[in-house]
Amino acid sequence: MSKFEEQLKNLPDSPGVYLMKDKAGEIIYVGKANSLKKRVRQYFQSSANHSLKVSSMVKQIGDFEYIMVENEVEALVLESNLIKKNRPKYNILLRDDKQYPYIKVTLGERYPRVLKTRLVVKDGSKYFGPYPSASSVNEAIEVFHGIFPIRNCKLDLDKKDARFRPCLNFYIGRCLGPCLGNVDEDLYKGMIQKILDFLSMKDESIIDDIEVKMKAAADNMDYEKAAALRDQLQALQTLHEKQRMDSASNVEQDIIAMARGVEEVVVQVFFIREGKIVGREHYIMEDSFIEERGEILSSFIKQFYPGSTFIPKEILVEEEVPDLEAIQQWLGEIKGNKVSLQTPKRGDKLEIVRMVKRNALEMLDKYGDKFLRKHRENLKGLDELQHILELEERPERIEAYDISNISGVGSVGSMIVYEKGEKKKSDYRRFKIKTRTTPDDYGSMEEILKRRFVRGIKENNDTERIKGAPVGFSLFPDIIMVDGGKGHVNKARAILDELGVDIPVCGLVKDKFHKTRGIIYKNNEITPEKDSLAFKLIYAVQEEAHRFAISYHRSLRSKDLFHSELDGIPLIGEKRRVVLLKHFGSISGIKNASLDELAQVDGMNKSAAKSVYEHFRKKEEK
Repeated sequence: MSKFEEQLKNLPDSPGVYLMKDKAGEIIYVGKANSLKKRVRQYFQSSANHSLKVSSMVKQIGDFEYIMVENEVEALVLESNLIKKNRPKYNILLRDDKQYPYIKVTLGERYPRVLKTRLVVKDGSKYFGPYPSASSVNEAIEVFHGIFPIRNCKLDLDKKDARFRPCLNFYIGRCLGPCLGNVDEDLYKGMIQKILDFLSMKDESIIDDIEVKMKAAADNMDYEKAAALRDQLQALQTLHEKQRMDSASNVEQDIIAMARGVEEVVVQVFFIREGKIVGREHYIMEDSFIEERGEILSSFIKQFYPGSTFIPKEILVEEEVPDLEAIQQWLGEIKGNKVSLQTPKRGDKLEIVRMVKRNALEMLDKYGDKFLRKHRENLKGLDELQHILELEERPERIEAYDISNISGVGSVGSMIVYEKGEKKKSDYRRFKIKTRTTPDDYGSMEEILKRRFVRGIKENNDTERIKGAPVGFSLFPDIIMVDGGKGHVNKARAILDELGVDIPVCGLVKDKFHKTRGIIYKNNEITPEKDSLAFKLIYAVQEEAHRFAISYHRSLRSKDLFHSELDGIPLIGEKRRVVLLKHFGSISGIKNASLDELAQVDGMNKSAAKSVYEHFRKKEEK
């Protein structure tokens, strides 16, 4: 205690958050206290009464800091944000950062759409959910479009005098074509109202109609059609789950219970909306050290709800949690209304909690061993990677970058993230390259790295951001992987040096079959054994970065290339569109080109050049 004696004497007797750091300066634990003076001093007193977790942590402490706040609720908010940002070793961590799907009806638009979304925002739309099955949501939306010819395009139909060309859905009768401007708004809104009534459980005629059609198809021995209708029916019935809780009539509730294994905890959550169970989900939490059950549930609540799309009025938990009043007040401030956190002792509510508890035990029995094996394998792979690269510490967080383009057209970059050997898709990012119109992998890599780390540096320097805003780019990786060889690595290293960011960079190189061959680090190529866990890890990282970049590039091509102003020009197909965009760099460049300039482009003849030239001149005349 001697080296901390002076610091401990000067601790304030006020609420705040304290950060324990190891000898390397890394944050290993974040806690909150009503009195920083009393709470922090406890760690450095006799270890006889310390838990295994505290004893282990205290041995690692090289320094500590604290942040004073006005009250306990502010301390709770700050603690939650710091844990999410830093993911300290000795805090209980929520591994899954999932969001569950809602059905969104865009009532703020002139001709509303019906969409799947995982984000609820105040935009005038109506949201239904969350739902337990994304596939059921997808199938249900497909059913709606099959019954009602409503639009699914993203066109802004509120623009005045805008001219649109109807898509294929109009010609095959799956959309009335409101983009043409001649669709009766009352007729269209009537279809939307029927969907709203169904989702609000006010009208089940859609289910009744499908049942009639299914029985008719079966009677006619059209079993393929009957099976398709059966799948549609099941999807809609999943949304219209009939389970009602007598004790929870017309209430919004989340029911939370847990089951504990050797090194992991399964937390089960049931979502009840308007008295009906609309979904359930389980979450895995790391629990390497002994903790009270109430503390585990408290930690789950503080990590889960700040990122949740919805907070119910009532949350039932199987164990009483510490800081009950502060957590209730905090959740109420996030929701903008009162939130009640209860631990039922008797009656129907206790029976509901017991049911959720049984589900948690079942999930632990089914997946506990599998999670442990996978988790240990991931950590061993990271240990192997640390060894072969001779890194000072095991790389807990990996960021990998890849560039995708077709002849320089529509270049995009991807950033994927692995934490402790697992994909962390919530931190994935995509970048549309803005500064390059010709093939330039080095230039594209420079742009995305600068955009990522300049913003990260800014966020880390913004002291106000930490008080409530979600983590964006502020969390830096332990190692960066780029798709490419020495040139790509050295380019990335130079950019980071320019920004003053000290993070190891390595390159992932491929063989002649475009499969991972090895890793470039400090200008040397290292080839791990093909059956090693380290090789399997870098292979998975490279494939995932490439997949993510390609998927983004394809989505942009479908929007910007195949559905652009070059659509429908006689003699101009996909290949000529690519050639024209590559040659002139943009639609604007093609519009302004002369007839001779168009004819000189590779793959263009006089007839095709004339077709493009006249197409844009006719548009100007109009």
